[in-house]
Amino acid sequence: MNSTEASATVSFGYEEVAPEEKTRRVGDVFASVASKYDLMNDAMSGGMHRLWKDRFVRRVKPRPGEQILDMAGGTGDIAFRMAAKGASITVADINPAMLEVGMGRAQQRGIDGLVWTEANAETLQFPDRFFDAYTIAFGIRNVTDIPKALREAHRTLRRGGRFFCLEFSTTQWPGFAEVYDAYSHKLVPKLGKLLADDEDSYRYLIESIRRFPDMPTFERMIGEAGFVRTHVEPLLGGLVAIHSGWKI
Repeated sequence: MNSTEASATVSFGYEEVAPEEKTRRVGDVFASVASKYDLMNDAMSGGMHRLWKDRFVRRVKPRPGEQILDMAGGTGDIAFRMAAKGASITVADINPAMLEVGMGRAQQRGIDGLVWTEANAETLQFPDRFFDAYTIAFGIRNVTDIPKALREAHRTLRRGGRFFCLEFSTTQWPGFAEVYDAYSHKLVPKLGKLLADDEDSYRYLIESIRRFPDMPTFERMIGEAGFVRTHVEPLLGGLVAIHSGWKI
């Protein structure tokens, strides 16, 4: 029995909804914000997401000849960085609107050779032991059944393959947590209204961060999916974290 079968509801922000309802609503959110993706991330991180993504890719260490799956990577932010290192990147996203934005950005930048595919992280169409690395940045918290997605990541990796996840978490710095909490809950939805005429989607994205498991819990979930040598690297005291694990 998987985790969504064990429970009749899952979280969509601060609401509890049926699993299929979350999948549909998350799809609506990202269809709405796709064209404003950079603005969305700037609003949620104060522009720091660009530095976090650079650091994330340095940790992944993509190499020429490697096959890497960038899951939930529709707009190409992580894929472009990894492709520059010579790796062969498959960009997968459940949302066609996000993929459309990414393909347009790749064309504008003259980046060729990426494979773009619509895929659900919980039911990947790729064969066993196919990729050298699996990356997912700011996407895992929007997956309906996270343990199932982690098991799929493990299945599609070769032995010796590595899993890397960049995700918002909960900062443990005294004082800063309260400041960011006030900023995110009060200002980010207003910025969403101002920048994208979409307050509700930005509110959900902030709420989804609050409902995401803390760093030790998510690290344990990665281990339960079969990964070893799990590790978590907190940034800004845990406001964001880089999680990793290896398949043996």
